[in-house]
Parts: sequence; structure tokens; C-alpha cells
Amino acid sequence: MEEKLKQTDSNCIKVVLFGPESTGKTTLAKQIARYYNSVWVPEYAREYLQKKWNNERKTCEQSDLLPIAVGQMEIENRSAKKTDSVLVCDTDLLETKVYSEEYYDGDCDPHLNKYAIENNYDLYLLTYIDTPWEADDLRDRPEERLEMFNSFEKALKDYNRPYILLKGDKKERLEKAVKHIDKLLNKDK
Repeated sequence: MEEKLKQTDSNCIKVVLFGPESTGKTTLAKQIARYYNSVWVPEYAREYLQKKWNNERKTCEQSDLLPIAVGQMEIENRSAKKTDSVLVCDTDLLETKVYSEEYYDGDCDPHLNKYAIENNYDLYLLTYIDTPWEADDLRDRPEERLEMFNSFEKALKDYNRPYILLKGDKKERLEKAVKHIDKLLNKDK
């Protein structure tokens, strides 16, 4: 199990979109990947949970989190081999850990917890809640956006992750993200 949650070595800068649901992470991840002509790692949980919803009309349960984490790392590790510039991750295991703790009374699977802390990324882009809420089959806490945002920011601080806060419209967020990613790319040269 543990090997399936571990990052493989890569030669790219890894950037994570991080924050509550419906804050523009996927849109921005795609924009950044397009800007750098690079690779975008989609959020595996969306596909996994949408299939579950379509087949069983059930939402996420705690037992789903480990298979989601494994699926996310499979996609990330496979995608990291396809670029030597920027890998844009729509989520990571730390985000799954935060959701686990928020939804399941502070509980998180020990394997997920370990690799959420051990896996490394060069920059986190924390998305603020100043975007309109967009309902779908999987989103369920529009009234708790600020509480969730605070939990995500706390996790970044608690684990000393490098991050910037992104607010504003799509253009403002992309410009700020690119500015900080460019600094990382130039640092490596």
C-alpha cells in the first residue's frame, strides 16, 4: 500500500491547486498547464465519486479515501514522467487528508496521513472563496466555505508548505500564479 502513495522522483516543478470545493482550482490548473504547455493532473476523486454517485447514489464515505489517494498518486506519478518543466496538480494527498479530518471527526487513515505529510511539492496555490459557488452532484457544503478554507490554510501552515493565496478573477489568479511559478523555474536555471 505504502508504495502506491509515495511520489516517484521527477525533474519537474510540482505545483498544487489547494483549497475548498468550488473555488476555481480545476479551471486554474488547466490554465496554468496550457500557459506552460505542460501537464495537468486531474482530481481523481471527481471521477471516482461521480461514478459511485451515478451507480449507487451514494456520496463519499471514509472507506473511499484510500482508493482515491492511490488513484491520485498513480495519475500524478505517471504524469510527472511526461514533463521536465511544471506539473500542475489539481489536488494532492494533503487536501484529501484535510477533507478526511473535516468530514470524519478528525480521523485520517495512517497511510494517507503519512504520505500526505511526506510527499513534497514546490508551491501550493491556495484558492480563496471569492468565486461563485457552483453546485453539482458531489459538492455539499456551500455554507461552510470559510470554515473549510481556514482548515486548508491551517494545514499549509502546520506542515510548513510553501504557498501563495490566490484571490480575484481568473485573470488575476493566473497572473499571480505564473509570476510565482516563473520564479521557481528561473531559480532552477
